[in-house]
Amino acid sequence: MTDSNTFASQLLGWYTRHKRDLPWRHTRDPYLIWLSEVILQQTRVKQGLPYYQAFAERFPTVADLARADEQEVLRLWQGLGYYSRARNMQHTARVVVDQYGSRFPDNYAGLLRLKGVGPYTAAAIASFAYQEPVAVLDGNVYRVLSRLFGMETDIARPEARKVFAPVANELISREAPDLYNQAIMEFGALHCTPVSPQCMFCPFNSWCKAFLTSQQASLPVKSKKAPVRNRYFHYVVFRYGDRAGMKRRPEKDIWTGLYDFYLTEASEPLSAEDLLQQEALRPFAGYLTGLGSPVTATHLLTHQKVFAAFWQVEVSNTVNPEIFAAASGIEFYEHTQIHHLPKPVMIDNYLKTHLF
Repeated sequence: MTDSNTFASQLLGWYTRHKRDLPWRHTRDPYLIWLSEVILQQTRVKQGLPYYQAFAERFPTVADLARADEQEVLRLWQGLGYYSRARNMQHTARVVVDQYGSRFPDNYAGLLRLKGVGPYTAAAIASFAYQEPVAVLDGNVYRVLSRLFGMETDIARPEARKVFAPVANELISREAPDLYNQAIMEFGALHCTPVSPQCMFCPFNSWCKAFLTSQQASLPVKSKKAPVRNRYFHYVVFRYGDRAGMKRRPEKDIWTGLYDFYLTEASEPLSAEDLLQQEALRPFAGYLTGLGSPVTATHLLTHQKVFAAFWQVEVSNTVNPEIFAAASGIEFYEHTQIHHLPKPVMIDNYLKTHLF
């Protein structure tokens, strides 16, 4: 193996030639750096870039995000999933404004004290914004280090950080920690990829343990995820003229604060006849006559696969919508109102394709 200074120099040389031009790489504003990192924890760069741009435009400062209406934050977050992270992000923004005078802590230890800011995000902000030489450890970095040094610790286990962090911090450039951290993550994302890494053109292939022992496919070691659980959602889409009935999801729910239709969950797909026997739908028995075939969709969540059936029901204009809402918790919204409500992406797709 080469020494750490030579490694950093070679890595930075690769980065200079191959890096992507991304907006958060042109700022030292800890707020914008934090915003990009929170979003990129949810998705890949290509998918995350429009979300970052939308948030940065709508909420250009941490104070703007802190003052925002939660529904607007969730609406902009729509499609990223893990909506609790959006709420936690806004909570942290309010803490920064209220307790830190709208200024992020300027070091790794201080950043770790913020709710929702873990070791990776704190290291990213500390190095990118404040030039503190603390190494980031994300999936890309784990993969690069595991292959280079033949490290076989399971990266899905909590103890992995204790094993990899000393190696990562030994290698980081003290002169340019921000560029080094960007470089090693970029190297993992573009060159030392999970499948088909570009080993023949790698600047480190003369000493990379995985390349020399043909272990690229087996490193890093990562234990399998929990098996996926199937869930069967049956949505009753009540229509009242040109309006649709929607409900706000309750607290302590994967979609807390988002809006969807009246829902009953079953252990299997249901026919119209079976659906009418569901206890949750008995109060609406008078509205559910003549059910046709549902629109179906599937949606993948972490460890879950949702099979959704959307049953559309027309509510007679003789029904008082306020009385209906009081009995069911459903409110009727017009198209333009629904557009501005935060919704799970599966619901949004149904609305665009089958309702409006």
